[in-house]
This record gives sequence, C-alpha cells and structure tokens, in this order.
Amino acid sequence: MIKSIAVLGFSLASLLASNVAFADWQLNNDQSKVSFVSIKNNSVAEVHHFKALSGSLTEQGMFKVDIDLSSVETMIPIRNERMTKLLFETVKFPAATLTADLSKYLTTIIPGQHVLKGIKAQLSFHGETKEITTDVLANMSPEGDVTVSSVSPIIINAADFAVTGGIAQLQKLAGLSAIATAVPVSYSLTLSKDK
Repeated sequence: MIKSIAVLGFSLASLLASNVAFADWQLNNDQSKVSFVSIKNNSVAEVHHFKALSGSLTEQGMFKVDIDLSSVETMIPIRNERMTKLLFETVKFPAATLTADLSKYLTTIIPGQHVLKGIKAQLSFHGETKEITTDVLANMSPEGDVTVSSVSPIIINAADFAVTGGIAQLQKLAGLSAIATAVPVSYSLTLSKDK
C-alpha cells in the first residue's frame, strides 16, 4: 500500500541544475505527503496517508525516503491500529524505504519545471525489495528547494510484498466482502537545501 510509497520522489535531483551549487537536501515532512487509496467491497474508495516521512538527497545523487508505517492515518483509529499491527506488522517492519541513484540527473536538468519519465527506484517494504518505475513532475524554487510529485499513481501489488495475508485479516475483522490487493500510491515530496 504505501506504500509508497512512497513513494516516493526520486527525481528531485534532476532539478539540480549545473549552474546551481550542489549541496545536500533534507526532506521537509510538513510539506510532503505519501498517500494511497484503499478500495473495499469493490466500490468504496478511501484515501489514506502517512504522517511521518524522512529522507535526503546527497550532492552525489543518492536519494532515500523512509516512511514510518506506524504513522498511517485513515481517520479511523481502530483501522489505523489494525493496519499497523496486521498489515504492516510494524513490530518487525517499522518502515518502508525508497532509494534511488540519481547521479546521472544532477547535471543534465536546468532549473524550472520538468516531467521526468521512467525514474527507477527500489522500494523495501515488509521484508521485500522490488524495483519500481515512476514518472515525476519536478520543480525547484529560487532558494534551491526541490519538490517532486507523481504524474500518475504507482500501483503497488500486495502479493509483491507478502501482505495479502494481512489484507485477508483486515477484511475478516471488518466484515467486508472484498479489499483490493492492488493499491494506487501518490506522492508529493519537498526537499529543502542545506544551507
């Protein structure tokens, strides 16, 4: 679900133009969001998000985002608790992590707005690591802060990360006829440049 993910914002580096002095960037949690949509009973869709994100981009182009899975917010406390315990199993797997090597983008994109296609990253979640691909809309402010957003959602499949059993438990506890096991994930991540 993330789950993702996060997911993610791997192309921020791309915005770091060659005529902008390189430095490290830190993820701004207050200005970032990773959200996902759950679908129950084949027709009811609900949007959820994670409240705690951290991450960085180094001047060498190494990008990393950590999603605190215990910070999931579904607006229903008992559902938050069940997702944390039964789906994410945060005692064993407290975070989902997205990493990417963006070094080849650091000197090729000038400041401004860009659509970057086919950015590849690795998502580690629930003990599994998979490669994902995303298209991003990237912007850099005059101060050098970078924001990257998903152009379209990333689809995360529960079977790829061994969480289908957790979804089945949630479905049973909630008395639902179905919960979708393919989940669209969107993100908007802002990284502030170190001074």
